Amino acid sequence: VQLQASGGGLAQPGGSLRLSCAVSGRTASSLAMAWFRQAPWKEREFVAALRWGGNTYYADSVKGRFTISRDNAENTLSLQMTTLFPEDTAVYYCAATARVSPFNTNKYREDTYDYWGQGTLVTVSS
Repeated sequence: VQLQASGGGLAQPGGSLRLSCAVSGRTASSLAMAWFRQAPWKEREFVAALRWGGNTYYADSVKGRFTISRDNAENTLSLQMTTLFPEDTAVYYCAATARVSPFNTNKYREDTYDYWGQGTLVTVSS
């Protein structure tokens, strides 16, 4: 399984960006998938996750502003980000796992996920 993240760039505070993660080697619908991010000088943190049945989970810091979704026809995962803040500046990573029990137990942990994309930089600045 390979994941390829794209869509990062520069956005103004209050603006929007849409990230995509192309999945190859397996259908996206057979995976639980997530977005993590790592800001400068900080540890990588959970942003959002999407399980097989479509249930979604969000970090409190992005709830109501970010939306995670999957396009089965395109075999991609997306993260629609709105009302961006400077503190959303980070490298964003998509991740995936096919393991049901670890995801159900620890979906917020990095080590739950077996496959990772290379990261895409989001900068929020005026």
